Amino acid sequence: MRVVLQRVTRGQVTVDGAVTGAVLHGYVALVGITHDDTAQIAEMMARKTAHLRVFDDEQGKMNRSLLDVQGGVLVVSQFTLYADTRRGRRPSLIDAARPEQAAPLVQVYADALAAEGVRPIAHGVFGAMMQVDIHNDGPVTIVLDSRDFI
Repeated sequence: MRVVLQRVTRGQVTVDGAVTGAVLHGYVALVGITHDDTAQIAEMMARKTAHLRVFDDEQGKMNRSLLDVQGGVLVVSQFTLYADTRRGRRPSLIDAARPEQAAPLVQVYADALAAEGVRPIAHGVFGAMMQVDIHNDGPVTIVLDSRDFI
């Protein structure tokens, strides 16, 4: 599982002209699922997301977690996080999990964030063509790969 966390002052997803999810202050989490991912991995990645200290304290040091600052998360599925660009000019997406496996695991990740106490949790629409509006704060962008933690 790969999660790209972008610390934001605002994040919003629009599908067919309608806003489907939005957060102020927190993360936009772009979530990619691969074939060997499990619910346990999604839960572990949610814990890492909730407790990662990348928000500023009073001295301007990244010392606070999402929970500390009471930030929200906009969860957006993104299968292209598993694009393989080593050969040719067209990325191979063979490492991305099929929708029937990926959609439930993206939901497990979102539910696990809520179980950690993160509020609000907003969502994109799995499989839809989405416009994602990201106001990156810092900018701070962190890439989490579950293979780094297991």
